[in-house]
Amino acid sequence: MKQLPVSLPAAHAPARTPRDMRLVATGMLIAMALLFLAARSTVHLHPAIGFVQAFAEAAMVGGLADWFAVTALFRHPLGLPIPHTAIIPRNKDRIGDTLALFLRDNFLTPAVVARRMQRLDVAAAAGRFLASPAGGDGRLREGASRLAADMLEALDQERLGGMVKGAIAQRLRGMNVAPLIGQAIEAAMRNGRHAPVMDGIIHWADRTLEANDHLIRQMVHDRAGKILRWTGLDENLSNAIIDGLRRLLAEMAADPQHSLRLKAEEGMAKLASDLQFDPAMQERVARIRDEIVDNPAMQRWIDGLWEQARSGLLRAVRDPGKAMAGRLGEALQQLGTTLQEDSRLRLLINRFVRRAAVGGTAAYGDSIVTLVSETVRGWDAGTVTSRLESAVGRDLQYIRINGTLVGGLVGLAIHTVDTLF
Repeated sequence: MKQLPVSLPAAHAPARTPRDMRLVATGMLIAMALLFLAARSTVHLHPAIGFVQAFAEAAMVGGLADWFAVTALFRHPLGLPIPHTAIIPRNKDRIGDTLALFLRDNFLTPAVVARRMQRLDVAAAAGRFLASPAGGDGRLREGASRLAADMLEALDQERLGGMVKGAIAQRLRGMNVAPLIGQAIEAAMRNGRHAPVMDGIIHWADRTLEANDHLIRQMVHDRAGKILRWTGLDENLSNAIIDGLRRLLAEMAADPQHSLRLKAEEGMAKLASDLQFDPAMQERVARIRDEIVDNPAMQRWIDGLWEQARSGLLRAVRDPGKAMAGRLGEALQQLGTTLQEDSRLRLLINRFVRRAAVGGTAAYGDSIVTLVSETVRGWDAGTVTSRLESAVGRDLQYIRINGTLVGGLVGLAIHTVDTLF
């Protein structure tokens, strides 16, 4: 078979970004200003330069007017608080409400959804995809895997990841960890597994005392009277305090039945009981839990957890043999054949899908609309401005370019009429 030559169309060339177009429009405005200054200073040399001056002057005025209009949509021109500028940041809440109302009135009403769903034969489409009679079982597996991979990659990862990570964080916040911690402490004490922890704390306290004994000496020296410092007794007192603390820690490390160790174990037992049965203690632990979940380090860990899960899903769906292999693929193919042949089953499934869609819209439509409105309200003005500007900024810069050119042509036409008449 002869292979046709393949060439990339011009549409594959990279499109100019809003920033590029802003530079072009600003460059044209500056060029018109320089051209106007040059023509104004040399207009006496030849009458034709007057046409250039008129074109540049009108183009500069048109470009400035359109620059002001475009800039006023998103921010204050030159940072000056001119009335009726920074329109989008000042009206972001109204924009969110209007967008939510548009979504509700045109897409999320039961009547609209029911009317649109009547045109869809979901069961037949699913049957054709599942059966895939022209391609066989291999095509079924490859198509389903490719579809799943494409859908997963096409989803907005920032939004989808935010939903997943938000669900994980919400699940963590919903856990009542205090009783679990209390039960763990109680079980550890019952089996004597708390003793190594206690020994570790005592050894850590001994090392800490040894490393910071100068602080105790300085504190005693500062608080001692003049007589004690003059006689040097403050140093003896410091040594006595430090030696006493070290002997106390050594006795606690050597004697499992030391009174202070027993007091500490009583405190641990009370803590375990409070964690399980004291509402005030459970509330304090819940506050600590929420602070941990909101900590940036925990958020980074949740981010990594989501990325690992997404990568694992992509690896699974990209392998047709794993995604839809064996009896599962055969069963789905039989289901697709049945859907194509049984009109009554298709009717029942389509009716169920329509009712589910209409019921879901009636039950959750207002919640979705409220979510859209509250999401836009929750954005700061800079976020709204940057997102809208990145979406339509390129076309708005074309308005500036066209304004410069059209203004110049209008100025040239007016100057020509004045010259002729």
